[in-house]
Amino acid sequence: MIGDEESMSLDIESVDDMPTIPIPARPASTTFDTASRHERIETKPAVVQWSRRFITRLFSIWVKAATYAANRMDWYPRVEPYIGYGTDDFSRLICRTIYAPEHSRAGKLIRGIRGMLTIPAPKVRVRIAIDGIPLETVQVGRSEAYDEVDQSHAQGSEYAVSDSSGYLDLVAMRELPAGVHAVSYEIERRKPVTSNLFTIAPGTQVGVISDVDDTIMVTQAPSMWRAAYNLLLLNPNKRAPVPGMGVFFNKIADIFPDAPFFYLSTSPWNVESSIRHFIANHGYPEGPLLLRDLDPRPRTFVPSGVQHKLEFAEQLMSDFPDMKFILIGDDGQRDPTTYATIARRYPGRVLAIGIRQLSPKESSPFGQVSGITATQPMPVTDVPVFTGTTGANLMKTMLPYLKRCL
Repeated sequence: MIGDEESMSLDIESVDDMPTIPIPARPASTTFDTASRHERIETKPAVVQWSRRFITRLFSIWVKAATYAANRMDWYPRVEPYIGYGTDDFSRLICRTIYAPEHSRAGKLIRGIRGMLTIPAPKVRVRIAIDGIPLETVQVGRSEAYDEVDQSHAQGSEYAVSDSSGYLDLVAMRELPAGVHAVSYEIERRKPVTSNLFTIAPGTQVGVISDVDDTIMVTQAPSMWRAAYNLLLLNPNKRAPVPGMGVFFNKIADIFPDAPFFYLSTSPWNVESSIRHFIANHGYPEGPLLLRDLDPRPRTFVPSGVQHKLEFAEQLMSDFPDMKFILIGDDGQRDPTTYATIARRYPGRVLAIGIRQLSPKESSPFGQVSGITATQPMPVTDVPVFTGTTGANLMKTMLPYLKRCL
């Protein structure tokens, strides 16, 4: 009996001493600056090429000056972690390295103007782990510049290295159970920071892709000045939800309990924390945010809002090939046309489209003007399209249809 106890003790110790197997990871094939060929700078007229390259150089000068000032103030890199998503086979992890004071906190709710003045910290080594299991990464080439694979840029597998604007977009190849997992990011001189990773259960039949601005949160995006004020200067705690949309989204979650919610917006990653806090504070279902990089790049500049939404929607269609999607947006930023394009490209994959109609006051920079139509015409599509000015309007028509789809 004593011998058996000793043997058992040795077995337990040997299990505890076994090294943890790292999770293999690779850079995502779709990066923040990916743009279709017609959006690449070299395909534009000469005047556009010149103006965009001039703006890009100005931005580069600002980054260098800001980086110099940050170093003089003894700021050093910090990780801003973003919510990830994945399946039982892979996980997509996104974060950004920026310069910040010693006692600053990641994910803190701040005004948009402060977020827009974020100073990127490029080429920072980041150690990443999922539920305590480290990622093993190998990176080659510089995706943000559309370079060919260059082995001279290979990095050690212990770290991932952020790009020239501080972004990291990785795919981790590891089977994970469905649910919410913790992802930790650690860099030199900083304590680890964490974010959630939503792993979608295999066999999940329905997902939701929703716009943010003027769909769930009042932004008045068609009016440039109002949108700029709401995005940059308004106290983030005072941002107003679109009436009834929170209840509407939770009703959808009741009908499809396993449905993931993806929030796809043309807002910049710089304001990710304020949008994430807004979603939580107003009771919307949690889910990953897929935002846009507004830092101009040498060959791609800034992707348009329509192209950004199309590319990320197509990415989700590819990531979840057996899932049908409910698309929800508004008529202030071409969502009807964008969603109809997605439905045409992926027949049978879009279950329904919900469009929140903006009032003339919301859609016009001069308020309600006689003779101006507030809404865009709904495009012709085989997918059912439901419209309404509030969440309550959409609930009346869209929910009965969705219940019949069960």
